[in-house]
Parts: sequence; C-alpha cells; structure tokens
Amino acid sequence: MKDLLRYDQMVESAMRGVVREALARTEANGLPGAHHFYITFKTQAPGVELAASLAQKYPDEMTIVLEHQFWDLEVHEDDFAVTLSFNNKPERIVIPFAAVAAFADPSVKFGLQFPADAASAEMAPSTKPISAKLEAKPAAKPTEKHAELPVAKTVGKSATKPSSNTGEVVALDAFRKK
Repeated sequence: MKDLLRYDQMVESAMRGVVREALARTEANGLPGAHHFYITFKTQAPGVELAASLAQKYPDEMTIVLEHQFWDLEVHEDDFAVTLSFNNKPERIVIPFAAVAAFADPSVKFGLQFPADAASAEMAPSTKPISAKLEAKPAAKPTEKHAELPVAKTVGKSATKPSSNTGEVVALDAFRKK
C-alpha cells in the first residue's frame, strides 16, 4: 500500500522543527550551560546566502559551530541567519532549514541527520554574496573544518560512524519505504 499521508515528510518536518526550536530558544536566551551546535548545510541549496569566498571554499557542504562567538542570530519560519567570523572577518550567513543536512549538540550527545536527497533535491546554484550590517565585535576563530560528532548508534542508513560515546543520530531513512 502506498503511503498517501507521507509520514516520512511529517517526520522530517518535525525533526527540522527541533532544529528551529533549539535555535529560537538560543536567539531568545542565549546558549544555556555547555550547549553548542554543529550545523551542516548544503551550500548550493536554494535560499542559502553566504560570501562568495565561502561558497568557493565549500562548494557542496559546510559545517558551522554556534558556541562562544556568534552574533545576531535571527530565526524565522523557513530559515535562520547568523554572523560568524572567518579569518577574523565577520560574515553573515542565511540558511534555510531545508538546506540543513545535520544538526548536533555534542554537549548532550544529540544529533539529527537529514537524508541527502531532502537537502539536495532540485538544487540550482543559488548561493549569492550578501552584505551585512555588522557592529564592532570581537572576532571569533574561523570555523573551517567539519567536526566528527560522537555517536553511539544510528537508526537507518547514516554516514556518521559510531564511536564509544553514547548518543543517537536519527536518520529519516529509517522511516522511508524502500
């Protein structure tokens, strides 16, 4: 029987809602305790806005870290924007939630991974440079490398490798019919 209700899409929407809610709470109150986020996104996804130099350096995927030094986090229904420092230069990035490929909070060993086809479906090169109003703020260290996140087990097919730490990455493939 064909899934006419598309439960896989409902689950994905709910999981992206977790990312949105975590960022919205951070926007309102700052990061509590040791919480911090690793957010991997598809740089060529529709609606992504980042400097041309970053798009060239990361032509497919990029991971950002929201921990100690990030500014002007704004969370909207369909996307979020944040200012980070790369090579001591502040850059404004806009990321649609649909472009997010993975989200993790290593402080509590929590992670979500979204299927590649969800973030890359029908992507046209749409990354465009933007300019941002920036206040004078201390520069953060550049976030240039993807971090391997601690994960103990995965559900469904996942590119994340298990480690000795506890935690779980939930992959949408577990809910899709093959």
